[in-house]
Amino acid sequence: MTILALDTSAKAASVCLACEDKIIGEFFINTALTHSQTLIPMAEQLCQNTGVSLDAIDAVAVNAGPGSFTGVRIGVAAAKGLAFAHDLPCVSVSTLESMAYNMTGSSGIVCAVMDARCSQVYNALFRVGGGKPERLCDDRALSLEDLRLDLKRYPEPVTLVGDGAEITAEFLADKLDNVSLAPVNRRTQTASSVACAAFERLLNNDTLSADMLMPVYLRLPQAQRELNKKAQAGK
Repeated sequence: MTILALDTSAKAASVCLACEDKIIGEFFINTALTHSQTLIPMAEQLCQNTGVSLDAIDAVAVNAGPGSFTGVRIGVAAAKGLAFAHDLPCVSVSTLESMAYNMTGSSGIVCAVMDARCSQVYNALFRVGGGKPERLCDDRALSLEDLRLDLKRYPEPVTLVGDGAEITAEFLADKLDNVSLAPVNRRTQTASSVACAAFERLLNNDTLSADMLMPVYLRLPQAQRELNKKAQAGK
């Protein structure tokens, strides 16, 4: 089986072609260009360079959230469009879970964190040590202080991954001594990690049709939250 995997959930964007036993090719870019400018051209160039046509792909996988509201929407929309056009199943992957696959060669706790602003992070915890990462909690949005309190339960090494890793490490620096940052080359979500997570679901027939694939948000966008506040204040 061959998967085309996409990630646009944060500032970086990446696309990957993979089969069960290898990464066929991957493009990664982390620039000021918008994902709507870079994603589809990268996918087309990747297919051209690897000699794998879209007709030879068995599924499209995407980090469906949490993450940047705009970025997640772009990635999901691209996956839906490709799946519709080529009659392919979709695999919806948690952005936080995909990052745990970056650390499968290590052991301990992986703390996936994405900056949710306002001293909050999107977070999930996983135990790694061989094979598939073991999920320890659901994806959630919580304060850095609440995350600190939760991490106190784990005596083993905790590795921070994600675009919120640095701010979390700074917050925890003088509070927990078993927490460290992942190496920079394993810290960011990538499409190859999306593919690794997606194969688990694909092998179990855990797929969606293109029309059923939707972004996964853990909280409302800022604009909607402000609108709700105004509406509540006006009552």
